[in-house]
Amino acid sequence: MEQKEYLSALSACAAPSGREGAAVQLAAELLRPLTDEVTVDRFGNVIGLRRCGKPNAKRVVLDAHLDEVGMVTTGAKEGFLSFRLVGGVDPRMLPNREVTILTQPPRFGLIAVLPPHVQKPGAANKSIPVEDLYIDAGLTQEEARQLTGTFVVPRGPFRSLLNQRVTGKAMDDRAGFVTLLRTLELLREVPLDVDLYVMGSSREEVNGGGALVGAFALAPHCFVAVDVTHGRTPDGPKEDTFPLGEGTVIGIGPNITRWMQERLIQKAEAQQIPWSPEVMTGHSGTNAWRVQTAREGIATAVVSLPLRYMHSPVETLDQNDLEQTAKLLAAFVTDLAQEGGEFLAD
Repeated sequence: MEQKEYLSALSACAAPSGREGAAVQLAAELLRPLTDEVTVDRFGNVIGLRRCGKPNAKRVVLDAHLDEVGMVTTGAKEGFLSFRLVGGVDPRMLPNREVTILTQPPRFGLIAVLPPHVQKPGAANKSIPVEDLYIDAGLTQEEARQLTGTFVVPRGPFRSLLNQRVTGKAMDDRAGFVTLLRTLELLREVPLDVDLYVMGSSREEVNGGGALVGAFALAPHCFVAVDVTHGRTPDGPKEDTFPLGEGTVIGIGPNITRWMQERLIQKAEAQQIPWSPEVMTGHSGTNAWRVQTAREGIATAVVSLPLRYMHSPVETLDQNDLEQTAKLLAAFVTDLAQEGGEFLAD
């Protein structure tokens, strides 16, 4: 597969937080040719291990979460399904949205909305509360009642745009995982001096529990969260957004381990990899936030891909940014034990 095929295949997986199985199964298949061992832990994380062959080698984890935002049904009314949100779904994008209901087999549905002709005056200018929205799947009341507790994800086709841009659902953070696959490809013929773990983690969108559990079990000497950040649009604040196609974004702040941050910047400069700084004074919004306090404390860093329209079915990114980020991660890992020195000590 090529990068775009990886993105398309992973985007097509319906895998909301807590129900990541479809994405985990595909991620495991994609990892096997690139790693020495692939496992899935009890929390639903998929973990690929590339051994360096050295005794007592230091352990490094590169992480990208596989879950996506979604919904879960809570009841039925006249054959329509009520629901609540799983993760940070923007209620404004829900009316008239096509969805996939994760029954066996999956069902098609859509989120019902009143046409403007019968809305109350002024209603068209207001966001509809989630508790007033319903999913129409053509069900009877009894059929709908039996689906209480069923997970749902928005439908959104994967499409190519101009200039290496692509759009689809769940690019947050399946694009991060594709970046890790590309990193492994770049390292295929490169001797390593650390054991490299690539983790596709679960439940990031609800509590970050997958990465926390995975990091606790693996006890890495350092951990890099590879996620997305906000891509620039004409109406977005320039100080909080990043242009697509201009490289990777490196997190900087009090919750980012200083030597990792400095090494990432050093490698980007040495390899002439375009990058931008993202100042993170508090919660990074990534798995690094919880992992940093796992066990006795784990050195963490954040590397991000600029992404437009986050948590929507039309998330948009530039494939060149994936390539530059993969190059940076490969450079970061290469000769890490030799160059990391005291920072990788037990």
